[in-house]
Amino acid sequence: MSEKEILTDGELIELAKGDPEMFGLLMERYRGPLFQYIRRLTQLGNDDVQDLLQEVFIKVYQKLNEYEEVLKFSSWAYRIAHNHIIDYFRKANARPQSNFLEDYEWEKIISGSIHMEKDIMNKDCVEKIKAIIMQLPLKYKEVLMLRFVEEKEYEEIMDILKKPKGSIATLIARGKEMLIKEIKEEKLNCF
Repeated sequence: MSEKEILTDGELIELAKGDPEMFGLLMERYRGPLFQYIRRLTQLGNDDVQDLLQEVFIKVYQKLNEYEEVLKFSSWAYRIAHNHIIDYFRKANARPQSNFLEDYEWEKIISGSIHMEKDIMNKDCVEKIKAIIMQLPLKYKEVLMLRFVEEKEYEEIMDILKKPKGSIATLIARGKEMLIKEIKEEKLNCF
């Protein structure tokens, strides 16, 4: 492991303020997780996600002097990505239209939301539940993805979405309720 790899995020940030090449190390550290987060949330193709990710990194770099170590760097970067995605949807007046999540990612959301056993689920159920999840309002879909796919703790979700813990818990609970209600209305026998 090189000396640069063992530096903390805080140390890299301080170095990046004086040396833009050090910011590249932060980018490498967070490229994968932020790419996946943006892809899951937007449901866009890889090229579009890559463009959004680059725009997010530009914003992170531009705001580097505003970073306060009260938050984890990852939460701060996810927050910038979240805001950028919301702005993107507002500007494009778009909703995610296609499905780029992998089946295992959908299963995480589904099993986390309705406590379904993986071996009971079949492809037909997964496909129908995917369609239901995609119809959920963005605020519910986002918290379900952060909690069950990204496996973020409540505190990190609070930092990313800038909402109190009670609001996060409510959004997750309501997202689950909406999902279960739709599953029942569709008369899916998945569990």
